[in-house]
Amino acid sequence: MREALLWKKQDKKKVRCNLCYRRCIIAEGKRGFCKVRENKDGTLYTLNYGLASSIAVDPVEKKPLFHFYPGSLVFSLGTVSCNYRCLHCQNYTISQTPIEEARDMLIKYSPEEAVTRAKEEGCQGIAWTYNEPTIWFEYTLDSAKLAKKEGLYTVYVTNGSFSHEALELIAPYLDAVNVDVKAFHEEFYREVAKAKLAPVLERVEDCVHKGIHVELTYLMIPEKNDDKEEIESFVDWVAGLNKDIPVHFTRFHPDYLMLDVPMTPLETLEEARKIGLKKLRYVYTGNVPGHEGENTYCYNCGELLLERRGFSVRVVRLTEDNRCQKCGTEIAIVR
Repeated sequence: MREALLWKKQDKKKVRCNLCYRRCIIAEGKRGFCKVRENKDGTLYTLNYGLASSIAVDPVEKKPLFHFYPGSLVFSLGTVSCNYRCLHCQNYTISQTPIEEARDMLIKYSPEEAVTRAKEEGCQGIAWTYNEPTIWFEYTLDSAKLAKKEGLYTVYVTNGSFSHEALELIAPYLDAVNVDVKAFHEEFYREVAKAKLAPVLERVEDCVHKGIHVELTYLMIPEKNDDKEEIESFVDWVAGLNKDIPVHFTRFHPDYLMLDVPMTPLETLEEARKIGLKKLRYVYTGNVPGHEGENTYCYNCGELLLERRGFSVRVVRLTEDNRCQKCGTEIAIVR
């Protein structure tokens, strides 16, 4: 146990956690919604500092990040638990498992060990992913500070529900985020994710304004969040922030408690991409290996710039200073 950040004392030994939008009021001896923050005698503690459930060397494209150090390797870590209860979670074995039941699969991993291992493996950065990274916020913050000192980039793959205060702390040490926008209406969030949409949109906007590299993933679930008008509204919102933000419309595969929902039809993904490209410069088709929608094209002349096959990427006609070799248009890529 380690004392948590971002909490305040309340009456009768209760505490209020300010890490995510829920701002749980936690009685003495109890835990918040995430089940890994406990009030012990009027002090809030985090229970999973440095306890990793998942460790891997990944292509950064797997996050997915297509416009951030393409082709690089990123050292990826996850822990247990989540502040959502998504019925379709593909990582439910770690996101929904109580920490007591997960003890045997957890590995102690200090920030120093993570940074050292990342460099040994030839990674250019570190990502906190697989489950919601702010669930072990104190660990990611300590690790990010050290990673930046060692010249590594830092990434959150997140549901975007962390608080404004959390973003203020991590932002100076956070280079990129991929935010999973699960739908563009509150009913979906309430019924499928047991969460809220509005805080997610606020944090995405904050990240954009702070200059953090932002990419968005939208998992398209048949008859749940794939309505044409909903996609148009989502695209309008993204375009209003910055038409250079890459959007990944991704294929759903049945999992966890939504096994009766079919896989997303390819034509649905292709239609979403067409809608997106009317107002956005970079729109991708996810979870369909080999599809042309994985590639990066010049938004001005249509030239193929980066070709992707699964998680591998090949530079085709992109200059060292990120311009289209055919027409000279500048492309929004960090590398």
